[in-house]
Amino acid sequence: MGRRWAARLSLAAGVAALLVLVVFGGLVSLVLMGVGWAGLALSAAGVWWMLTHTGRIRVLAVLLLVAVPLAVLALYAAAGLLWVVLVSLGLWALAVFAGRAALVEDAPPAMPEHPARRPERPFLIMNPRSGGGKVTKFRLAERARALGAEVVVLDPDRPQDVAQLAREAVRRGADLLGVAGGDGTQALVAGVAVAHDLPFVVISAGTRNHFALDLGLDRKNPARCLEALTDGVELRVDLGYLRAGGPEEPEEPAEPGTEVVFVNSASFGVYAEVVQSPAYRDDKVRTILEMLPDLLAQESGARLSVRGDGPVLEAPQAVLVSNNPYQRGDSAGLGRRERLDTGELGVLGVHVGSAAEAAELLLRGGQQGRGLTETTAREVVVDADAPVIPVGVDGEALTLPTPVRCRLAPGALRVRVPRHRPGVRLGAPPMDWRRVRRLALTMGRAAAGRGPA
Repeated sequence: MGRRWAARLSLAAGVAALLVLVVFGGLVSLVLMGVGWAGLALSAAGVWWMLTHTGRIRVLAVLLLVAVPLAVLALYAAAGLLWVVLVSLGLWALAVFAGRAALVEDAPPAMPEHPARRPERPFLIMNPRSGGGKVTKFRLAERARALGAEVVVLDPDRPQDVAQLAREAVRRGADLLGVAGGDGTQALVAGVAVAHDLPFVVISAGTRNHFALDLGLDRKNPARCLEALTDGVELRVDLGYLRAGGPEEPEEPAEPGTEVVFVNSASFGVYAEVVQSPAYRDDKVRTILEMLPDLLAQESGARLSVRGDGPVLEAPQAVLVSNNPYQRGDSAGLGRRERLDTGELGVLGVHVGSAAEAAELLLRGGQQGRGLTETTAREVVVDADAPVIPVGVDGEALTLPTPVRCRLAPGALRVRVPRHRPGVRLGAPPMDWRRVRRLALTMGRAAAGRGPA
């Protein structure tokens, strides 16, 4: 019932948006709406020119970004139709919002939960710097020790090998490993847990906690993650691996420790190049603006080639390979993965060669097409015209010999999670007017007893 009415609201709001323009503004308002779309395209072009040029062209691009929106608003105001356009845009935004909400299907089957006994010798590593000091704020070390866990709090002033700490704990008899920290640290210890077939606990004490988010854990209160030690269930999730250099199809499995583990994603290209710069941590914005022109024009950095299950992706400017695909329409790695056990890598490649392509990508709302490739694969090989390339692995900057092979180990990681947890909230899919219309009309007929269309 809720989806049907959301679809009907979407159609009604979309029609109303057009009627407001026609009734109150006539053809002039339609012309001005076209001017607005042209202004949006020019703004996208301005962003492209700002990112790909320096000096005077960059200054002119910034001026364009300021002048175009002001000019469009001035035209609307001069025609006395500013309020008409704003109301129409508001109705259109409501139509899209309601339509996407209507397209959210019933929740997919949750990842299977398996019974888990309480660990006898859990071992947890905690990073006091992660997440702005969440370990201290939520008294995670004290709470974990009260539950019988051995806890090592990392020394912020002395680098420590967390994987080695985990391996030493296993030799002492640890029967569970866990981390309160960022996703990069999670990945290192998760690799040790898989190597010894031990359960792994994620404590959401990092900054973004993408892995915890997709496991359905509580990110606001990381202390709740500790309930996994006393009342937990197990999920079998996939784990990503990068094998650098050497033959693309090794005859024997890799030895433990010879592959780089990732729980979220590995990025190649522009982003990976930028974060490698020593100046990035001190002045991110300036470093990005200085490096992007040459990187986007591919006058610096390696020229990439990506092979998966489909056609070869040649010379992308940026590539994201993820442990299971992100929800459609949210490919930048900022959203959610509905499942972590599909056994498939998500692959996103970006190649924008001109201002026109940048504008087209923006007007399409970031949907797949020219400039954007989105797919899945069982294995991905990233090669380059350079012997070594930078790679961003779960937020950590690395350099690896080429080619770099990305693979998944399906169901390899035994993640122990609390029995009661918030869960994974579904995001809205991209707007599809045909599906919205069919949903509204078909469900309406079914409700009236006339059967589906």
